[in-house]
Amino acid sequence: MNKFQQIFLHVAVWAFLIVLFMFMTTRGSINHTTIIVFIYFGIINISLFYINFLLILPTFLDRKRYLWCGLAIVVVILVFAFIKCGLAYYFYDVILTRVEGDKKTYINFWEYFLITVLVSGFFIFLSTILKFIIDWFRNEKIRSNLENEKLISELAFLKSQINPHFLFNSLNNIYSLAYQKSEKTPEAVLKLSEIMRYMLYESNENLVKLDDEIRYVENYIELQKLRFKEQVHIRFEIDGDTHSKKITPLVLISFVENAFKHGIATDKDNPLTIVLNVKSDKLFFQVINKKSNLNKDDTGGIGLQNVKRRLDLLYKGQYRLHIEDNEAVYNCELYLNL
Repeated sequence: MNKFQQIFLHVAVWAFLIVLFMFMTTRGSINHTTIIVFIYFGIINISLFYINFLLILPTFLDRKRYLWCGLAIVVVILVFAFIKCGLAYYFYDVILTRVEGDKKTYINFWEYFLITVLVSGFFIFLSTILKFIIDWFRNEKIRSNLENEKLISELAFLKSQINPHFLFNSLNNIYSLAYQKSEKTPEAVLKLSEIMRYMLYESNENLVKLDDEIRYVENYIELQKLRFKEQVHIRFEIDGDTHSKKITPLVLISFVENAFKHGIATDKDNPLTIVLNVKSDKLFFQVINKKSNLNKDDTGGIGLQNVKRRLDLLYKGQYRLHIEDNEAVYNCELYLNL
């Protein structure tokens, strides 16, 4: 809402309140003098409202000068009370005179002065409440923006860790092939280039097509197969409608990478199993591998810790991760609301 719209809204609200209060107090018996009186007092009360809202509270309250703030409010209320009393005596017959049948009663100065103080205090109270509400929403917006900036920064940092981590492991595999002078080395380099293209250029969005992410996992599996001399036994099952779904990029790969890194993929009786199932907007992803006693990570990997943190940030309350880790098998199950 721009400034012009805000000013228009304020003017419309005050005009409505003045007219409403005028009809309620006069019971429809409105004349020229009554309109002038209500306009005068309306302007005075509105001025009091904005003096407190725009001047006193920002000057003293925002700077935590509470005593000066209280004194300023008291002074302003008293000054405006005397102004209202002077205006009341000017329109004596309209404001200070009450007619009940044929009998007239008059409001004395101190009685009316007390009424004006209470009314002024009410407008001060309204402007103070409005100030607190606006400041609360403004602070909430600032806090939300800071949290979003922190979230974006943390996600960018986590994602920046994925590429070097993956590249480090893949280059180790290709180095092994090259050292063995394997004919698979060129194909491995080609697969790695395709994978890195996806990681660098196609996974920069918050969400990517699930089919693209599956293709990326498949390319990774093909790259891993090239480093084995023995036949690799992998069962990759995909079920459900994956074409119209989207997912945060580079979430699934860490579980597959972990299976290859610490598991056995050459056991015919215990194949490395990857299952992906989509029903409605729910994804089930499972990776099961027989554990190897040889593939130990002495430096401690960051892959799974990384993806857990990303899931916490992006899918908080929308996912469940179950990991079964025993002496023989490592079973990872991810339930995710897409």
